[in-house]
Amino acid sequence: MLGVAAGTTAAALLGPAAPPASASPGGKDGERGRGRPVLPRGRLGIQLYSLRDKVTTLGFAAVFAELERNGYDEIEFAGYQQGSAGPLTLARLKDLTRDHGLNPIGSHVGYHSANPNAYTFAQNLDRVLDDAQTLGLPHIGTASSPFRYGTTVDAWKRAAEDFNTYGAAARLRGIKFYQHNHAEEFSFATDKPQVRLYDVLLAETDPDLVFLEMDIYWAHVARHRFSERPDGTPAPFDPLRYVLRRPDRYPLFHVKDGDRDETVRDGYRMTDVGDGDIDYQAFISAVNRTPGGRRDHHWQAEHDNPADSLSFARKSSAHLRSLREHDC
Repeated sequence: MLGVAAGTTAAALLGPAAPPASASPGGKDGERGRGRPVLPRGRLGIQLYSLRDKVTTLGFAAVFAELERNGYDEIEFAGYQQGSAGPLTLARLKDLTRDHGLNPIGSHVGYHSANPNAYTFAQNLDRVLDDAQTLGLPHIGTASSPFRYGTTVDAWKRAAEDFNTYGAAARLRGIKFYQHNHAEEFSFATDKPQVRLYDVLLAETDPDLVFLEMDIYWAHVARHRFSERPDGTPAPFDPLRYVLRRPDRYPLFHVKDGDRDETVRDGYRMTDVGDGDIDYQAFISAVNRTPGGRRDHHWQAEHDNPADSLSFARKSSAHLRSLREHDC
């Protein structure tokens, strides 16, 4: 996590902007050309964890300038600090987002820590929410899995109680609390191996207080890893079906891609958005067709360890903006 600070705009260091989306490659999963864009207007975002190296070396201002030049509308924070560019206040950080036409849509914060002074929901809930308010964030969440108390059904019910508490506190401030998944959330309870832990989380959290950010890549990895129960009986699932059943619970998504590879544990090798085998034309289109689908959801490009983070950001923007709906 990045941790608050800014640098001067360094466009010369960042390289050229991406070509217009209409001239960019469409990748493996979609169509270019005519028709309504799959990506709703104003909903192209990026998780800043993907750009943590540039935030550290160049600062937020330079990174935001690059995102603005490449057509991004939104950002999701992974902490509020930068490195060599020097510190800045949260108020200044908010100003920088506005100066570059970027909507700060959310932020990832840790769930819990053994350190009583840690910047987490469990240890410093009020401070976390104060900062979210200062930045004007409509969402504040955690990418930590709900394994705080263990891997049993009751352990996840306890974690769900924690999340309900954080969600209630956030709601009082007009903010939505959310949890971001990795693959393991879709594994099975150790005491009741017929029960998928993600289903416990959905059932035990209040839908008015706790929301979900689906990381679509990790959900596909989970489908590869956890489509059988520990005893070998089939338990297939489709990540999209979770969203279509309750689209109101999924305001945020992480868009990351992967090449299918049955020889590795995860079944995929993470790659740049548009270079992999996850069909984002179909996934985003299906969500768009839900009530309020083009209005109520936000799509954040991400790569955990891109070879070139700025190239990744440019390519993601060009690819996602190039996708068109089949029926248009």
